[in-house]
Amino acid sequence: MDIQAPLSNLQQELLKLYARNIPNEDLLHIKDYLAKYFLQKTIDEADKVWDERKYTNETMQNWLNEENEKYEKD
Repeated sequence: MDIQAPLSNLQQELLKLYARNIPNEDLLHIKDYLAKYFLQKTIDEADKVWDERKYTNETMQNWLNEENEKYEKD
């Protein structure tokens, strides 16, 4: 017997939308909005880590060069 966890607050809100007949165009806008929202949250968190660890553009360039060297050896 599977015991399901209660719905999250996000799932509950989305279920409220399902009860309405929303045009497909609106659904696409909602999907786009959610994707952009979570993308921005991810970027903000990455920026926070980047700042905490004092990474620079040079750090990223070094990482890219290391990766390229790995592929060149293979």
